[in-house]
Amino acid sequence: MTFLVAGATGTVGRQVVGALREAGVPVRALTRRPGEAVFGPGVEVVGGDLTDAASLASALDGVAGVHLINFGGDGYAPLENGGELVAMIEGAGVRRVTMLAGWSESTLEPAVRASGLAWTMVAPTEIMANALEWADEVRAGRVERPYGDSRTAMVHEGDIGAVAATALLEDGHAGAEYLLTGPARISLREKIAVLGSAVGREVEFVELTPDQAREAMRAQGVPEHMIDFQLEVFAAPPVVYNTPNGVVEKVTGRPARTFAQWAEQNATAFR
Repeated sequence: MTFLVAGATGTVGRQVVGALREAGVPVRALTRRPGEAVFGPGVEVVGGDLTDAASLASALDGVAGVHLINFGGDGYAPLENGGELVAMIEGAGVRRVTMLAGWSESTLEPAVRASGLAWTMVAPTEIMANALEWADEVRAGRVERPYGDSRTAMVHEGDIGAVAATALLEDGHAGAEYLLTGPARISLREKIAVLGSAVGREVEFVELTPDQAREAMRAQGVPEHMIDFQLEVFAAPPVVYNTPNGVVEKVTGRPARTFAQWAEQNATAFR
């Protein structure tokens, strides 16, 4: 049984590939730039683009399960061809799919739900790998951000990959929509302190006002709608998405990894 992973070079996609490889099954990694993708033994890299359903024809040959994302192209735009993609996937004889949820749905999610596929939605809260955006500041010893006491239940991207792989490999997950959290709610101020511990030095946290943060993001070229989104989300993180719920352990049989574990694993990026 071969499993196809879309978005295989992405933060979560790589983890799905890794979890499937660890399970010992053949993996096919789908990417728009196959010449640039590097994976270890047991992974076949194939070219294809979710925005062009026809480009998946050969990639789907002999595939039992597919991991999907709901966006495509260089601009990460929501997929507009969900129905066509699902028809292609069903026509290839695929039995199971997992979908990585975003903040909003594309045409893919309703098409999958209406299909005859055994589907599972994987919806993570804030992903720990997002902390990499602080790397330059941590190296400089000073991080400036708003809402220092805002708490989120960040989830390790490896746990997301493990849940998706489990849903593809095992029975009992069809129709499930899994909200994935980490094991604890921690503040931004605490996250920076954890990163400081991981690299062995103190990192100063400076809390900006929302207006100061807006101006800083504008200077960095962040689009206005993204600035609004980030300030709104971190001013009051949604409770349902940031209450530790134990789903990772329920699905995989292993406790969700902590941010301290993630920081130790990724300390090199912050040194």
